[in-house]
Amino acid sequence: MENVANTDQVTPTKEEKKPGSHEWWERFLPFIGIAAFLLIWQIAVTVLDVPTYLLPKPTQIVETMIDKFSSLMRHTWITGYEMILGYIMAIVIGIPLAVAITSYHRFDRFITPILLFFQTVPKIAVAPLFLVWFGFGPFPKVLVAFLISFFPIVMDTSIGLRSISTEMIDLARSMGATKLQLFMRFRFPTSLPYVFSGLKVAATLAVVGAVVGEFVGADKGLGYLLLVSNSNLDTPLLFAAIVCLTALGLILFYVIEVLEHLFIPWHVSRRGNDGSHATM
Repeated sequence: MENVANTDQVTPTKEEKKPGSHEWWERFLPFIGIAAFLLIWQIAVTVLDVPTYLLPKPTQIVETMIDKFSSLMRHTWITGYEMILGYIMAIVIGIPLAVAITSYHRFDRFITPILLFFQTVPKIAVAPLFLVWFGFGPFPKVLVAFLISFFPIVMDTSIGLRSISTEMIDLARSMGATKLQLFMRFRFPTSLPYVFSGLKVAATLAVVGAVVGEFVGADKGLGYLLLVSNSNLDTPLLFAAIVCLTALGLILFYVIEVLEHLFIPWHVSRRGNDGSHATM
């Protein structure tokens, strides 16, 4: 009987014995890929003897970032300030507007065509008007960042607020929930995955908005630095500014990612590959 009982036990695999055996590889795989790409870039530019004004080596970009670190940080701070303000404005206005759109049908039919109209207007065409109306200060750049990041927040939040099932609404009403309780305890928590999805999309677009505003008219900021380095054929500085812009977008994106993990750890999108391992 002991032999029969022993045969029924499943022998643990190596992965089950060592659940963290692949964690190191999975964690550092993106960095390994980036390092491989930069190495290929460095070797290709060196072997092909590509002129610096066409494509600098990664080492030259790093040297430029070190030599002009203070200047880059000053311009990065200005662009980041404009980006964050525009992004916060988009959140403060976009989420309440989405709540109003999903709560009042007539308001939805009234405001949605207006939102679509402003979304289809190229922001690069509107930016010069902002300069005429508000001058050459940071406010026009903040407005462009706001306009570009505003629409995804409104649309994704609206979809999320409408995604609650009728069964859940009927259950809440049968329990005597008021409209405010229905919204705070059922509708809004259900919409959070969609809200954070829109916030992450808007986080990358806010950087674009700030740079577009600086392209049109500015005397500081990373967008201005891109124009100056391009006109001077200073390609290493151009790439250094692009690296700083990318870092701004990534930082804001991952800040939202961390907040998403804190607020909705229960959602399937936060489980990583656990579900796939469970089904194996």
